[in-house]
Amino acid sequence: MKIPLTKYGLPQVIAFPAMILAIMVIVYIAGSKAIMSPTAVVVVELVSLMLLLWVLAFFRDPRREVPEGGDILVSPADGRVTDIEVVEENDVIQGKALRIGIFLGIFDVHINRTSCAVRIDKITHRNGQYRNAMNPESGRVNESNDIAMTRLNEPTDPLLVRQVSGAVARRIVCEAQIGQNFACGQKFGMIKFGSRTELYLPARDDANLLVKVGDKVRAGETILVRYSGQ
Repeated sequence: MKIPLTKYGLPQVIAFPAMILAIMVIVYIAGSKAIMSPTAVVVVELVSLMLLLWVLAFFRDPRREVPEGGDILVSPADGRVTDIEVVEENDVIQGKALRIGIFLGIFDVHINRTSCAVRIDKITHRNGQYRNAMNPESGRVNESNDIAMTRLNEPTDPLLVRQVSGAVARRIVCEAQIGQNFACGQKFGMIKFGSRTELYLPARDDANLLVKVGDKVRAGETILVRYSGQ
């Protein structure tokens, strides 16, 4: 059976398992030559096997059932909603914005998806710190990648998705290109090894929030916002 692994995981999805397998072979040889005790061999081999399975699971790319409708915004990431706040966003939204922050733990799928049908307008990478991504402040000070986009359905509002590196994550992947159109729930990148994703949208009365802090969400499937009267 084919294991659904994301292309965004390269080269780690090849290099890391190769390194772990090499260690397992070395430990096995050391055990066979009595350089290591049988107990130590078993412990190291089991830990290495668990690490190998985790690495492969981290880069998994499961199929998602994207809900239909031009009046919705689906989650751009798997994880847990850590904060929902109205903030000033003067670069893309240019005014009051509803920010939904999602923390991606090390066991979550780390692929990012578009929240609706959009056109990519601008991509801005910022260097920064590597604070704990559970903290909403990390979105302001950590290394991040801002993807400005415009909804293709009514309301044709600007949106901002911010990929934020965490304390462990040190690699942001974004394959979106300026001027490119994406369908709702389409994959555009990932953040490797723990991170945060933020969605900004104009704070408007007809944007009905359907999630709360603490909710678990799935990229491309969980509806975060539904517009009324469209």
